[in-house]
Amino acid sequence: MSGAAVRRAAADLLVLTLDKRRTLDEAMEASAPFNALEGSDRGFARAIASAALRELGRIDLALAPLLSRPLEAVTPAVRALLRAGAVQLWRLGTPEHAAVGETVEAAKNWPEARSGGKFINAVLRRAAEKKPDLDALPATAIWPAWLARAFLDDLGTEGAEALARAQLAEPPLFLTAKADPAAVAAATGGDLMPSGSVRLAGAQVEMLPGYEDGDWWVQDEAAALPARLLVRSSQASQNRPPGSSEADGKSPISPPAVASQSPALDLCAAPGGKTLQLAAAGLAVTALDRSKPRLQRLEENFARTGLAAEVIAADAETWRPPAPVPLILLDAPCSALGTLRRHPEGAWTKREEDVARFPAVQARLLQAALQMLAPGGVLVYCVCTPLKAEGADVVDAAIAAGHARRLPIESQEIPGFEHSLTPAGDVLTVPADGAGHDAFFMSRLTQA
Repeated sequence: MSGAAVRRAAADLLVLTLDKRRTLDEAMEASAPFNALEGSDRGFARAIASAALRELGRIDLALAPLLSRPLEAVTPAVRALLRAGAVQLWRLGTPEHAAVGETVEAAKNWPEARSGGKFINAVLRRAAEKKPDLDALPATAIWPAWLARAFLDDLGTEGAEALARAQLAEPPLFLTAKADPAAVAAATGGDLMPSGSVRLAGAQVEMLPGYEDGDWWVQDEAAALPARLLVRSSQASQNRPPGSSEADGKSPISPPAVASQSPALDLCAAPGGKTLQLAAAGLAVTALDRSKPRLQRLEENFARTGLAAEVIAADAETWRPPAPVPLILLDAPCSALGTLRRHPEGAWTKREEDVARFPAVQARLLQAALQMLAPGGVLVYCVCTPLKAEGADVVDAAIAAGHARRLPIESQEIPGFEHSLTPAGDVLTVPADGAGHDAFFMSRLTQA
């Protein structure tokens, strides 16, 4: 396959993500030019697109002085090829003759970009002559301006920059063990983290030891915390008075004791990583999600791991269990802006108004979950975003309305994430340098 075909495929992925607002995974499934590639060509096309998406805001800023007209004024195909060519020159170390020549050749063979061939050639030659210092630009410039402002407002400069640096780094792979994390770490050559997750630099998942046997599943380290908190609640000492602390026996900062083997409800459960955790801990789990296709993936994971749960396709806002449930996990639908290290296109496929619609949905789901909770039961609310409007604000509103009471999380319950504990007793896992995990918010609640 020619180098031009690789550049065309990479640019096609960028058009599908940035202009058609698809995820990169969806784009790779839908792109005919990408699916015509094989082996290393396919890998390089993905690498070009991924690198461009990871640092898109900076790339666009650096391209602007080289253009005779605004980037948004050119066609999507030409814009995508410019970005693909620039990231080759500025980040991937591709030789100039290949980065420029093959990208221009791709334009000649692409009807939607053919008229822009000379323009692309001129811009990329200037890009090769005057390579910008991308690292001198603010880390937060990788995002659209509205999103950078939102992160800066909620996380402060230090937190927002840490989140940006995490997005710029290649993410590691995390595994959750079904039974023995140390054995999984030894078998896969990974590092056993204090949290219990296993971290690997990267690997072909299906080829790792234990995959076929269902000994583990892929799950972000921070994403594994909410279910672990709920499991710890189920295993709390039954001799301890409800609301007392293991630390000092007095302060009301730990959840009430709930017997193991309890019924547990996982709301908005698909694709099921947290459901698997609850089932592996021996809880009688009901997994609820309104998306039947996403539940199919959950059931596939259960078949591979040999675990079991009752699976129900329903809307958590209106569905109710036959009886109140003592343990509930609500992983509410959200903007997913805490997962940009793995899905950087999310910063550009979502608009500010898209994000603004989530808090109302989250508030309704939390109210519904509290109605399903048994007296004295425990509910863990979580979202994979660091935005206050989707996390702490939703919880605080439920508490202010008299519907919920916070059960503050203690540092010893979250090994490896002690620094993520908020003053209110919630957890916000903004990744520090090198951490590699997602940004998650979680809060532990009971009925007021």
